[in-house]
Amino acid sequence: MPQKILLTNDDGVNSAGLWAAYEALAPIAEVTVVAPATQQSAVGRSISIFEPIRANEVIHEGVRAWAVGGKPTDAVIIGLYALKLAPDLVVSGINIGENLSFESIMTSGTVGAALEAANQGTPAVAFSLQVEDQGEKFDDPRFTSRQFESSKVVVRETIERIFARGFPKKAHVVNVNIPSVIKGGYVVTRLAEKLFSTGVEKRLDPRGRPYFWINGPLIEDAPEGTDVHAIRMGNVSITPITLDCTAPGAREEAVRLFIG
Repeated sequence: MPQKILLTNDDGVNSAGLWAAYEALAPIAEVTVVAPATQQSAVGRSISIFEPIRANEVIHEGVRAWAVGGKPTDAVIIGLYALKLAPDLVVSGINIGENLSFESIMTSGTVGAALEAANQGTPAVAFSLQVEDQGEKFDDPRFTSRQFESSKVVVRETIERIFARGFPKKAHVVNVNIPSVIKGGYVVTRLAEKLFSTGVEKRLDPRGRPYFWINGPLIEDAPEGTDVHAIRMGNVSITPITLDCTAPGAREEAVRLFIG
């Protein structure tokens, strides 16, 4: 029996990156696409609990898929519990834009979908592709200028290894980031602290009232061994992630502060 994959993303069900992942995985697994109906980038693990969720069957170039009127986490939950897919693995991506560091994985809808799958008991892998021009993240994901041939190789190789050797023990999610141009190989990394130097730009609307844009340039590099550094060097970054956000190194100090 072929392995079953639930394929999702945060760029929407029509994203070129999603269907590149489908093309990479369809020859090696039974793949069902369940993805947000519209662009849902940067929503993290947001979940729809105050409104109904609609899921409609759609056809993309002859392939059946489900378009979910909600967040990436909603798509995963609908796939697991409403459609009863029972996948062996959830794959999220290929996201157009890298998801690196503490900063990005906490806000990324791509990683958020993978974390939700893991929280529901299904291991997950998130794939993201670096963009040189950050403005590309805001373009229509159906018509991106990105080329996915190298990314599809990474997706297929990564999932084939997981199927053959098993999912990494003590990890809930594997976060894979692919450089725009692959110059090296696969590197197992840890999360860097930041990807952006956060800033806020104040502007005035035509009526003279202020409004704000959150912005900031990319950090040029990070310490060796981090996901940011690996991508800057042209390597494919593979970061095992756990759902457990406990800080074990702070336990003794917390006991001393609050108990002792």
